[in-house]
Parts: sequence; structure tokens; C-alpha cells
Amino acid sequence: MGHPATQRIVLITGASRGIGAETARILAARGDHVIINYREKLKRAETLADEINAAGGSASTAGADISDATSARTLIETITKEFGRLDVLILNASGGLERNAAPDYAMSINRDAQTRLVELAVPHLPDGSRIVFVTSHQAHFHGRKPVPAEYEPIAASKRAGENALRAMIPTLAAHGITLHTVSGDMIDGTIIVQLLERRNPDAVAARRTHGTLPTVAEFATAVADATTSPTESGDTTYVGGPDYLAAHAH
Repeated sequence: MGHPATQRIVLITGASRGIGAETARILAARGDHVIINYREKLKRAETLADEINAAGGSASTAGADISDATSARTLIETITKEFGRLDVLILNASGGLERNAAPDYAMSINRDAQTRLVELAVPHLPDGSRIVFVTSHQAHFHGRKPVPAEYEPIAASKRAGENALRAMIPTLAAHGITLHTVSGDMIDGTIIVQLLERRNPDAVAARRTHGTLPTVAEFATAVADATTSPTESGDTTYVGGPDYLAAHAH
């Protein structure tokens, strides 16, 4: 398929549903070609791509388990072979609350998979391109704010992932690539909040006492905006959670 040089090629990991899917819809409506990465939900990813294309947007799908090194390498190779480059990498996929996950899975998916994907993508990201890391306040402020016990492995591993990505900023800068983090309070209706609500309803209820939780649409818009906003590498956009931000303005 032909893609004009002016059309950005955007890869969104874990994009078959939720925040990733909504971000794909928004960016496609703004004129980008979005690549919807999924691990297992082929049908869901294809339905989303069909919906975007039918609405006049441009989307394709790419199956890969980013926590698997071979699968991640194949993902980047396949994209660059087809499109010649990658302009935006949105690191949205995460995990760790899965019922039968191995003890090291959270760190594997939330830290190791993120840095490996960036390392694989860097040679194909042109000057001026952007990497967006999607995280939560519980992870971003890990160690400074209490975290529900059930979410601790995710919070610790996503914070480790963010630290590892931030350590790569000098390397990214040498290639003209900027890193932007988008951190959100618990997002209403996401699978993580649904899982947490089942295991620890009080933790979610406690967040609601601080104000209305951001919606998927609000958070996805912030993620989409982070792909174009004029910003210093390492900057963070915060969505919701005023109590977090009051004490930590920076």
C-alpha cells in the first residue's frame, strides 16, 4: 500500500482494546497511519482496523508478543520492510495482573520489553520522531505514594521501565528522537481497573473520593496529543489525580 511521505507511521503496542484502541482511532482521524499491535486478539485488532479504514482513516494490524525477543524483532522488521520507517512508537502495552503470570512477568513486560522494543526501533526512527511511554500515577509516583498491594508488581515494574527509558534519553537525543511520558490516574472502564475492582474494590473506591476518574477518551486524547506536542525529551503529561500533583508539581 502506498503511504504519502507526509503521513506518519505510528505503532501502538497493546492496541486491540481500551486506551490503545482509542488512541489509534484519534490519531487515524488526525491523518496518521496507525499500526495496531496485538498479542492474541487478532479478530479484535482487525475489527478496529476495519472500523478505522471504513471511516476514511488508515490502519493495519501487527501481531506480536512484545515480551518475546524474537517476536518483537520480527514486529519491527516487518513494519520497516513495509513502510520503510516508523515515526511514532507508543508504548502502551503492559501487564502483570494476569492470573497465572510468572513471578518475573511484570518486570519482563513492563521494563525489559519496553527498552528492547525501543532499541530495535531506534535505527528506523527518523530525526524528529517521538516515543510515548504510557503509565499510571501509581507507577510514576511509585515509592512516593502508597500503592494497592495487588498493583505493587505493576507499579514497581512500570516505574523501572520508565527509569530505564529515561536512561536512554541521551542515546535517543543523538538520533533526534524525543521521549514523552503520559501518566494517568486509574482510568475508568479499563481492564486494569476492572481487575483491581474485583480484587480490591476499596482501592478503586478510594481513588474515586479524590474526584472523577479520567475516561478512556480523555486519557487517549492526552496520549495522542503527546505525539505532536512541542516538548523537551523526558517531559510528562499528567491526566487526573489532583492529589498526586498537588505535592509533586514536577
